[in-house]
Amino acid sequence: MAAGHGTRMGSALPKQFIPLGGKPILQRSIERFVQACSDVRVITVLPRDFMPEWKELCQKNNFYYPQILVEGGITRFHSVRNALDKVPAGAVVAIHDGVRPMVTPELVAKMFARMSSCRALIPVLPSVDSLKAVRKVVKASGEEVLETIPGAILDRETVYRAQTPQMFLSEDIKAAYGQAFDTSFTDDASVAAKKNIPLSYIEGERYNIKITTPDDLDFAEAILTLKNWR
Repeated sequence: MAAGHGTRMGSALPKQFIPLGGKPILQRSIERFVQACSDVRVITVLPRDFMPEWKELCQKNNFYYPQILVEGGITRFHSVRNALDKVPAGAVVAIHDGVRPMVTPELVAKMFARMSSCRALIPVLPSVDSLKAVRKVVKASGEEVLETIPGAILDRETVYRAQTPQMFLSEDIKAAYGQAFDTSFTDDASVAAKKNIPLSYIEGERYNIKITTPDDLDFAEAILTLKNWR
């Protein structure tokens, strides 16, 4: 999934194309799956206007792994639906954020192996910080402030953060994305859950971050250096 424009990155170039350790972020994300499963089929969902740019980047960086390019939709939900039209029956589908380039091939391979015994598999991490339920409020002056939500209590022992890739059987996830769009859909797991597809979980990875802001990019560069993943 690489159809966003990444406005929070503050760059004219969509964040998935920004270099990370000398390679586009999206290329690094795809390479993780190729390393985990050499015969994986890649469907890359992109903004229509940037498809030529991606082809040029692949050529420039000698990245010639076969891909099916799909145009993104008006929301992530619609982008995934577009991609699923290209997925054959009887497949295991891994849906991954194109800007999560730090996922390890080991986690991807482990998840593919687990899919022999479950219908949906979601990587999650426990929350280590204390959690507060707050909401953003705009005052009459235009100032934005955070305020407590009265009565809302969050227990960090039961709150986990979901990551990607999220894996599903193709028949299940295609049926799930046949539902009407709902604003409660925050990820693929929430779409599957509304279709009553049972979800299984696996421990995710601390470094499997989603690059959204310049700070995230700095962190990812530091991880590459620390882990010698150049």
